Amino acid sequence: MAMNHPVQPVLNPVRLRDLRPTQMTVGLAEVRDKQQHWRDQKQAGQWLGQHLIPVVHGPGDTWWVIDHHHLARALYEEGVEEVLVSVEARLGKLSKKRFFSVMDYYNWLHPYDDNGKKHDWSDLPRHVGKLADDPFRSLAGAVRRGGGYAKTSTPYAEFLWADFFRDHIKRDKLEENFAAALAKALKLANSPKAAYLPGFAGPEG
Repeated sequence: MAMNHPVQPVLNPVRLRDLRPTQMTVGLAEVRDKQQHWRDQKQAGQWLGQHLIPVVHGPGDTWWVIDHHHLARALYEEGVEEVLVSVEARLGKLSKKRFFSVMDYYNWLHPYDDNGKKHDWSDLPRHVGKLADDPFRSLAGAVRRGGGYAKTSTPYAEFLWADFFRDHIKRDKLEENFAAALAKALKLANSPKAAYLPGFAGPEG
């Protein structure tokens, strides 16, 4: 859900360490892929200018990332200190309680840990460098890139797929042999068990 006002780019850089996550996890394999992509850029400044981080401005002059957590973490790991952001909403005048109520209403919070368990907003990491690894998010991303399901505009679709794979593949098996887990996940993605998920690309019926 989006607010009905123009997105505002902030041309003054914001420190990466000042960006507050609205999620608890990333897939670190996905992060490493984005790190490599960053290293391959020959015009880093121009590339950063084309990849703004969407944020909400909150109480206490805080900046809350509402998308591109993997990119933010990758740039943090690469030592990038500042990024440009696009401001989706300015909610800095709200109380903290009302702020998180509004964030939740617009579906801008997803405080689920690497076991798929929901937490209170107060448990969110303080900055992107503290995001925990959820290997099932990396698996879900790899399955999508492998054609296992279609990219969709459904919010948090990758989380839904990650939880689906979490129910059918043991974490130790995934961490032990990602390629084997990916092969199994691709088959699962095309099975009737996954038909309820957004972007399902398997046979109907």
